[in-house]
Parts: sequence; C-alpha cells; structure tokens
Amino acid sequence: AATPDMSVERVPYAGIATRAVALAADVAIAQVIVFAGGAVIALVGSLIGGFDIDTTFERVIAGIAWALVVGTYFILFWSTTGQTPGMRAMGLRVLAADGRPPGGLRSALRLVGLGLAIIPLGAGFLPVLVDDRRRALQDFMAGTVVRYDVTTGPRTRSPSPA
Repeated sequence: AATPDMSVERVPYAGIATRAVALAADVAIAQVIVFAGGAVIALVGSLIGGFDIDTTFERVIAGIAWALVVGTYFILFWSTTGQTPGMRAMGLRVLAADGRPPGGLRSALRLVGLGLAIIPLGAGFLPVLVDDRRRALQDFMAGTVVRYDVTTGPRTRSPSPA
C-alpha cells in the first residue's frame, strides 16, 4: 500500500501572523530603548536640577526624539541585514527585488508605508491575505517582500523513528 506524500511545501513568503509577532517584538524592543534613553536623560536632568517635560515645546521635542529612535531602529536593521531582531526570532527577512536587503532610502520609504498601513486600523496589512507574495502596503510602496529566511528560519524537528 502506497502512503500518500504528507509533506507540505512551505510558502516562501511570510504570512500576517508571523509578521505581526515580529513587529510586536520589534516595537517592544524599540520602546525599551526609548524608555532606557529617557531614564538616563531624566537621571542626568535630576542631578543637574530642574528637569521636567511640562511645556508643549518640550513634549514635541520628546515626540520627535521617540520617532527618531524608533525610525532609526527599523531603518538601520532593514537596510543592513534585512531583518530586525523580531524578524530574526521569527525567521523572516525583508528583501528588495534584487534579493538583497533594502538600502537606506528604500527602508525609509518602507517605514513611511508601515506607518500608513497602521493608521487606518491596520487595513494596510490586509493585502497580505490576498497577494500572491503576501505583500502589505509598505512592501508595495518600497518594492520589498518578506520571506522566510533559510539561514535563520525556525528549526523543524525531524520525524521520530516509528
């Protein structure tokens, strides 16, 4: 009796769930960096006296600093290795059309697209569900895809002997 082939070919493009988990991990890491930086600044400010963020101008500066830190986090990782720590943990990599990590400009455009994808209640991520390469708004804008990375992808267990 022939046994049917039960192996499933893995789609090379990352789906919405793995991408969401990776993004959540990266946002958490970026926030920790921002909070740690803010704590250091607050400590130094308290040592020299009178450091409070209480005016609108100071709050705007703090918001700009937050955006710079978070933006730098994503752009730096995407443009150099093609994966953030969250993406690495999930075995994902973002690639440009030539198969290499997106450069700095493409990564910056992808970050703008990510913000635009999030704004309308996450609707910019819905194309992942229907696109053949599982691209979201930021991928369309930057000309990128997110693939499972063969070098850092999740390890699968070999079947145990019967």
